[in-house]
Amino acid sequence: MEGSRGCHGGAASERFETVILMTHYVDVTFDCLPLRSIDRFDIPIDASPSFHDFCQRVIAAAGKHGLHNSYYLHNAHCVFHLTNVADIGSLDFRFEGVVLTDPEDQRTVGSDLSVQLDKETCDWLTGPVAQWFAESVNYAVGAEFDRYIAAGDLQRTIERLNRIQRESDTHGGFLGMGL
Repeated sequence: MEGSRGCHGGAASERFETVILMTHYVDVTFDCLPLRSIDRFDIPIDASPSFHDFCQRVIAAAGKHGLHNSYYLHNAHCVFHLTNVADIGSLDFRFEGVVLTDPEDQRTVGSDLSVQLDKETCDWLTGPVAQWFAESVNYAVGAEFDRYIAAGDLQRTIERLNRIQRESDTHGGFLGMGL
């Protein structure tokens, strides 16, 4: 009924809506080291202890996952926002490790990350919930890494892969060290 004053005869009821446009429910940040870009595995003798440890982790990751289609993410955080208020209901996880892509470097196919809860502003957080979110970091990072790939120069990657394939074909399927 148009012009109705509400069911109690008073002023028309008002609907309260908060319209806040959140651009990201999950913030993922990282530094990325493509493992194929590493040409030496010796650690400088004057390396600081923290850099030495970092190098050891990268070397172990390269040994475990290989150098192609593998990317070492470090200096990385994943923040889940559970409310629309920055200082209430956020879970900030530190992570480091490897993201693996398909043979064409066009999408994420897996990850091997070390994840730790760094900070939280969520008074109602329980252990099992924190563990579930820690596991969810892998999925959030995979989705964000796909966005990272799409934002990069995908055509240049495709051309690089085609060049490697041509070089391999001209050398009978062998590359490097004169094989």
